[in-house]
Amino acid sequence: MIILLFAGWGVFAWSAHRRWRLMNVGVAEDRFDQPARRLRATWTYAVKQLRMRRYPLAGVAHMFIFAGFGVLLLRSLILWGRGFDESFDFWIFGPEHWLGAAYAFLKDVFVVLVIVGTLVFFYYRVVARLARMTLSTEGLVILGIILAMMLADLLYEGASIVLEHRPRGIVAVSEGAAGATSTTEDPRLGFAPFIPSEPAASVAAATVCCLESTTLVTLKHLGFWTHSALVLIFLNLLPYSKHFHVITAIPNVYTQSLHPPGRLPPIVDIDGRLEREETLGIRRIQQFSWKAILDFYTCTECGRCSDHCPATRTGKKLSPKHLTLDLRDFLYKHETALVAGSGTSGAGNGEGAEETLEHEKDLVDGVVEPEVLWACTTCRACEQECPVFITYVDKIVDLRRYLVQERGEFPSELQTAFRSIESASNPWGFPAEDRARWAEGLGIKTLAEHPNAEVIFWVGCAPSFDDRAKKVSRATAQLLQRAGVDFAILGTQEQCTGDPARRAGNEYLFQTLARANVEVLNGYGAEKKKIVTTCPHCFNTLLNEYRDFGGSYEVIHHTTFLAELIRAGRLRPERMVQKSVVYHDSCYLGRYNEVYDAPREALQSIPGLKLVEAQASRDRGMCCGAGGAQMFKEEEPGRERVNAARTRQLLETQPDAVASACPFCMRMLTDGLAGEGRESLPQLDIAEMLLDSVADPSREA
Repeated sequence: MIILLFAGWGVFAWSAHRRWRLMNVGVAEDRFDQPARRLRATWTYAVKQLRMRRYPLAGVAHMFIFAGFGVLLLRSLILWGRGFDESFDFWIFGPEHWLGAAYAFLKDVFVVLVIVGTLVFFYYRVVARLARMTLSTEGLVILGIILAMMLADLLYEGASIVLEHRPRGIVAVSEGAAGATSTTEDPRLGFAPFIPSEPAASVAAATVCCLESTTLVTLKHLGFWTHSALVLIFLNLLPYSKHFHVITAIPNVYTQSLHPPGRLPPIVDIDGRLEREETLGIRRIQQFSWKAILDFYTCTECGRCSDHCPATRTGKKLSPKHLTLDLRDFLYKHETALVAGSGTSGAGNGEGAEETLEHEKDLVDGVVEPEVLWACTTCRACEQECPVFITYVDKIVDLRRYLVQERGEFPSELQTAFRSIESASNPWGFPAEDRARWAEGLGIKTLAEHPNAEVIFWVGCAPSFDDRAKKVSRATAQLLQRAGVDFAILGTQEQCTGDPARRAGNEYLFQTLARANVEVLNGYGAEKKKIVTTCPHCFNTLLNEYRDFGGSYEVIHHTTFLAELIRAGRLRPERMVQKSVVYHDSCYLGRYNEVYDAPREALQSIPGLKLVEAQASRDRGMCCGAGGAQMFKEEEPGRERVNAARTRQLLETQPDAVASACPFCMRMLTDGLAGEGRESLPQLDIAEMLLDSVADPSREA
């Protein structure tokens, strides 16, 4: 046992040290603030495994195995101790103590549950062969080890029970006077008691009770040493397999970002200005933070991320799982050079200089194809599904930042959008002086005219310039007027929030816009007002990202604000709308900011309206395909367009109308309906549907 423990733990310590050193080649980052909040999140998502339940059968099976490992850890320690003293039980877990009986029962229950969970995953890998999973021999080996550990424990306990309760002197074989042998049938030979505190072990005992004592002793030793050794073999396989997450998952959940999901970390220096170091964005693997490297370690290869990625589902080259694995494999491949910091991997065999160049190569093109990066809609479906809180959007945007700001390489259509934002403060290049023309005839004041307004209506670019989206901004403004809301707009002082530029990697352009908008808003005391937006992208940027630039505001999406007005009785939907309506969740409203109920509440307040749900809805609603600056570029080639796939999902509900709450979604779904030959099916914003139902006080007067 001394040899086994020293060898097993010694090799593991060496492997863990290697992984620790490799993780620390990453950039320093503080992920240990707010410990109470982090502990709560760890309990919820790592211990209780809340996200695992999103796949019910696999989730339950994984919870069986996870909880079983926790319970059986004590069992392994006891068995290692029995290598020195067969009666070792940690002094309080023996059969004479109630804790021993309780633990024995709990242990038996979880041995069975772990076996059940293991068989479920054998089924997924061997029979169902789920496409989302990495179907490798490694996975089967690990499952085989887990199953063997459980069976070995049952064998050890079963043989021990029989031997303990078999009276001494019983023989199964006797020799006659003439030298012939005969079997003595002693009823006590096949006896195995049922011990209530050890139900599974009692069943195991019943299966071996007829064996000779010498055979039972052999089986007892076989079970003991198999379990004791396999625990250490399993431990030493972890740092070199996808099952490393057994060790890293809890730390990864604990060190998750506590910032809002809608906030991308800015590139700034100590003065709050755009930093100019070696590169802007991520060029090399060691420019990722240590937490990003921990993400790479923690990927379970379950494929849940890619299973819900709109790019993967429509045949694009992007797969969040494979992006993570490609970066992890590159990291492992060049471990020696990265840890040494001077490219010494391969030294001594003539490969040192070549290896130096290899591990310092640009990740884009060298490891990740640009097409992979540009296919991302930044919808966060991957991050929503990941049970261990791996992030993908921040890494993809950081790689885009390098492409755009250092190499000047990006889809040609984005060049037009960037130039238009720079010159006209909107992605389409419409004259800035036309920004408030959508409001003609409505009598809406600007903040310059009415600086004491209680509410700022932040219109956004699409609702200001796009003919279809203008109807949404007009409907919203009319509803605010009917509710008696004291509001004003910025008019020509409003600029693009910079969301398309930032998600496309043009951080410099975003920060220029952010600082300009914050200066204007703060000049009007916006931190003491409410800001209402119709665009979820504007909503997210103003709420979550402008804080880094001195703009801390109360920002409300128009669906939430309208729902509040309805609850307060300031808006009264009265006209019947006899329609079946399916609502499409915007990614930047839903997954980014958890606004799911307010849009539905607003729709359900309309008399006669029947709200139906697509199978993929709420936090599993599929992206329309416009986010991440996709609205302003051609979609990467694949089997189909993202908006077409989403439109078909919505049409499966056989609705009379499609409702949305985002101008980008509206455009993409309108195009999707046209592609399906359903141009006549209404595609309306929630504000438009409410306006048709809400009473007009002026007409009543």
